[in-house]
Amino acid sequence: MNKAHPPKVKKFMDKKLSLKLNGEARHVQGILQGFDPFINLVIDECVEMATNRQRNNIGMVVM
Repeated sequence: MNKAHPPKVKKFMDKKLSLKLNGEARHVQGILQGFDPFINLVIDECVEMATNRQRNNIGMVVM
């Protein structure tokens, strides 16, 4: 049985990311604070970029 390769997300720790999410075509930006083997992400200082150029601060989130 092959060992699972660790995710290459570690190089993005403590860096600002811009993420597009599937569900409702949401776009968020924030700083990656942590992750787990299932690629659940902890994003701090998260801001949702709304379609009408409005920014909604949503703080710390887990995705």
